[in-house]
Amino acid sequence: MIQAGVIGATGYAGAELVRVLTEHPQVKLAAVSSVSFEGKALSEIYPAYAGFCDMVCTSQEDAVEKSDVVFAALPHGLSQELAQECFDKRKVFIDLGADFRLEDEAEYTRWYGGVFQNKRLHELAVYGLPELFREKIRGAKIVSNPGCYTTAVPLALAPAVRNGLVELTGIVADCKSGVTGAGRKPTQNTHYPDLNESFSAYKVAAHRHTPEMEQTLSRLAGETIRLTFVPHLLPINRGILATCYAKLKPGATQEQVLSAYREQYNGEPFIRLLPKGRIADIKNVRCSNFCDLSLHFDERCGMLIAISAIDNMGKGAAGQAVQNMNLAFGLDETAGLMKMPPAF
Repeated sequence: MIQAGVIGATGYAGAELVRVLTEHPQVKLAAVSSVSFEGKALSEIYPAYAGFCDMVCTSQEDAVEKSDVVFAALPHGLSQELAQECFDKRKVFIDLGADFRLEDEAEYTRWYGGVFQNKRLHELAVYGLPELFREKIRGAKIVSNPGCYTTAVPLALAPAVRNGLVELTGIVADCKSGVTGAGRKPTQNTHYPDLNESFSAYKVAAHRHTPEMEQTLSRLAGETIRLTFVPHLLPINRGILATCYAKLKPGATQEQVLSAYREQYNGEPFIRLLPKGRIADIKNVRCSNFCDLSLHFDERCGMLIAISAIDNMGKGAAGQAVQNMNLAFGLDETAGLMKMPPAF
C-alpha cells in the first residue's frame, strides 16, 4: 500500500483529499497535518468523517516522514521548501497550490509576489492536467496540480485550439464558481448574508488563474494566447461552470470541431462529451472527478461556445491530485475515482 500524507488537511481541498484517499484501494492514509488544528482529530473538525477518519492532526514533519506521497493543500508561497524536503527524501510531492504552476518566474512574481527558490526544482516539476499532459506525469516526482478554473477552461477549449479551428485572439472565459473555491477562511464576500441570494463577478480581468490558463493554451497552440477571464461567485458550495467563447476560423465547420473533440477525448475516463441538445451542468458532476463538456455554435456570429462543468473540489482539486498520484506511481489512472455522482 502507498502511504499518503495530507498537509493542510483541514482546508476544503485537504479535507476532500482525505475523503477520496480513504476510499482508494491501493493507498493508506498515513498522516494528516494542520498548523491550525494540530493535536485535534480530523473528525472533530469535520464530524462527517467520524468513524472514517479519526486521525489526529500532526506536524508537517511527521506527515513527510510517514509518507511515500505528500499532498500539499497550502496557500501559495508555502510549498517550495516542502517540495525540496520531499524531493531530497525521495517522496513524491503533489502540490495543490500555485507555487509550481507557472513556468515563467517573472509571471509568478507579477501575479503572486514570490520568486523561485530553486529553479532546478521548478524545471523538474510537471504540470498535472492528465488529459493534456499525461505522459509527462507518469513517474514524476513533483506534480503541480492545476487550479479549478485552470482545469475547466483549457479542457473546454483544448481540441479547438490544438487543431487550429478557432482564432487565438478574442477568447473569453466566463466562469462561475461555488464558494468553496475561496477557501475555508471567511471573508466579507463569502459571509452568508452577502453571498446568499446574490451573484456577482469578482477580480474581473485580474484573477491569478489567468496566466496559468494562457500558459496551457499557448503550449497547445504553439504560440502566445491572451484571453479575457471573468470569474463569478455562485451562492452554492461546489462546482465550476466555464462558458468559453472563441471565434471560428474561416472555413472551420461544426463537424470539424465536433470531430476534433471526439478524437481528443475518446477514451478519456473522466471527460464526458455530451450529445447535441444537452448542456453541461454543475449538478451532474458534483462530488466526482468528471468533466462534462457541451459544444454549441452561434452561426450568426461564427462563434464556438464550449461549456465545461467540474466539481471544483473534485476534478478542480483533490480528485485530479489523486489522478496525478495514480499516474506518478504507475497505478490504474481511475483507481479510487470512478464514483457515480449523486443524481440530486
